[in-house]
Amino acid sequence: MDPATIIGIVVAFGALYAMLTIEGSYVSSLLLPAPMILVFGATIAVGIAGGTVRDTITAFKALPGAFRGKTTPPVQVIDQVVGIAETARKSGLLALEQEADNVSDPFLRGALQNIADGTDGDELRMLLEDEIATKARSGRNASKFFTSLGGYAPTVGIIGTVVSLTHVLENLDTPDTLGPMIAAAFIATLWGLLSANFLWLPIGARLRRLSDIEIDRLTLLMEGVLAVQAGSQPRLLGERLRAMVPLEDLPKGEAKAKVAGEALTGKVKTKSKGKKATAEDTAEAA
Repeated sequence: MDPATIIGIVVAFGALYAMLTIEGSYVSSLLLPAPMILVFGATIAVGIAGGTVRDTITAFKALPGAFRGKTTPPVQVIDQVVGIAETARKSGLLALEQEADNVSDPFLRGALQNIADGTDGDELRMLLEDEIATKARSGRNASKFFTSLGGYAPTVGIIGTVVSLTHVLENLDTPDTLGPMIAAAFIATLWGLLSANFLWLPIGARLRRLSDIEIDRLTLLMEGVLAVQAGSQPRLLGERLRAMVPLEDLPKGEAKAKVAGEALTGKVKTKSKGKKATAEDTAEAA
């Protein structure tokens, strides 16, 4: 579980509470039911109106995942694929059908079953790429829904403030009550800005990031199983898959080894170029 969203939201509201406390304000002054009902209710309503009912259902189904943030480390994926490659090398591709029964991930299970059934490599790649594209589209739709709420909320808050100020203007004959009424009128704008920047936009960005991480995982699996089908050697397959992973996502030791390997490769290439240039200069001199 990655608690980044929970930590961020709690710290953001904690900073707001600290500011109110330092200034001597009361939290209860923000918890007025009327502006909160308008801001949250109308924002979600116009968000629904901007899409389809299915989009809304999909977005709210994805909402718990934004707070849990459960992701699979790339190294774990690589180790799993290398293990599958070793099984295929020892027992043949037909053994992957039994391997598929022990896999909980439907994407990987389907890929292994197709390999065992003798599906052509190009057709399998097309199938897996289509499945990844569908998954990416679903993640973008969920993210887009909450991001759109972040765009609507401040405007809805302004609408609430305008409505409240209209009520204030109707009571100009009671100047003693104007101050509290004007202050209450701006609570709607405050909640519009708070909900947009403390909730909706971070949740939308979080869902987009989690979707990107999941697509990277599926892509890693796809390249791995296709290499297994092609008969790739397990150790070389592991190195190839690790080359696809950013350094920050690798364990510290493997990241250093990767950097050292890249540096060594660069030196070899530079040395080769230097030898080539020397040979060319010698040929020209002759």
